[in-house]
Amino acid sequence: MRTRDFLNLTGTSLIEHRMRSFLTALGIAVGIAAVVLLTSIGEGVHQFVLSEFTQFGTTLVSINPGKTTTSGANVGGFGTERPLTIEDSEALKRLPYARAVVPFVQGNAEVEAGNRHRRTTIYGAGPEWPEAYSMRVKSGRFLPEDDPLAPRALAVLGSKLRQELFGDRSPLGQRITIGGSRYRVIGVLESKGTVLGFDLDDTVYIPAARALSLFNKDTLFKIDVLYDEETPVDKVVDGIKSVLEARHGRDDVTITTQQQMLDVLGSVLDVLTFAVGAIGGISLLVGAIGIVTIMTIAINERTNEIGLLRALGAKQSQVLSLFLGEAIVLAAVGGLSGLVLGIGIAQLLHLVLPALPVHTPMLYVVLAEAIAVVIGLLAGVLPARRAALLDPVEALRSE
Repeated sequence: MRTRDFLNLTGTSLIEHRMRSFLTALGIAVGIAAVVLLTSIGEGVHQFVLSEFTQFGTTLVSINPGKTTTSGANVGGFGTERPLTIEDSEALKRLPYARAVVPFVQGNAEVEAGNRHRRTTIYGAGPEWPEAYSMRVKSGRFLPEDDPLAPRALAVLGSKLRQELFGDRSPLGQRITIGGSRYRVIGVLESKGTVLGFDLDDTVYIPAARALSLFNKDTLFKIDVLYDEETPVDKVVDGIKSVLEARHGRDDVTITTQQQMLDVLGSVLDVLTFAVGAIGGISLLVGAIGIVTIMTIAINERTNEIGLLRALGAKQSQVLSLFLGEAIVLAAVGGLSGLVLGIGIAQLLHLVLPALPVHTPMLYVVLAEAIAVVIGLLAGVLPARRAALLDPVEALRSE
């Protein structure tokens, strides 16, 4: 059979049975669209979370009190005889590769300014916070270098809290009350927005020692160390361990590098992306079943045509190729339509819901179309083989 005749027979069959061809391709298109849409959302969330997580850089090391247990739960301050203290953070500043060391305490308290008050997040931090977390001061200054154990009652406001408490007035030099204690406002940070669910603009920053006293704590929530990019992370971790073991008498802290956190987060998000893609894959399975069903019906309707082809000298392999070709064409057309539909819906969702992160990698697009063709090939094998094995004489008699 000549290639021209092969293409003519395949195209004629698909065109003559337009509705059947449309419904078959539609099944694949819906499946591909579902896969593309769900994986676009999953990959968008993946990239959004990673970008949020890495916006502070990748050279941060977090030190938490207590050792991680074998079950994977961090027991924090309850599992250690020595709390993580401000003196510990001061000792870590002596490491030659430490660019910034930030003691950190977090809590919630009532903040008052004149007749305005609201409950918000309080961050106890050190003067190197802006450098460690890539934040800028919009007006005034951040917490200055002070006696780390007895700092002055100074506060820096997030941009949103500044607006809520002072409106259009300048807060610099004004007094606010936090948890019953008075503080003088010396600065306002530039807007940073929400990072991983934490609104960094609706916050007050006060010295870590005062936050410990405010929340009646004896241990820091954590200490973050920003180190030089040229320094190997293993050297940084070993140096931190050495300093804290010398102070505590044993290894009683948990040190987590940024790369470790990214690896864990990345693996979780990879599973999420795969899971939503697998859900969309169910639609592809339904489409494959549709191709098998439609092709089987087509063979029953075209038995006489198959017998005539065989009687005119068409080989079994040619009949097999004819029906496989139809299945592949239907799947490929359905796949392309599904790609356009899936990408279009994904972008439309992003326009309607700008907060929803959407990203469609080209790799997924190529894989989706390849999967559609493979599905057409696999789904068409059994019906095409059945057509090829029909006896020519019996096929002609079916008329």
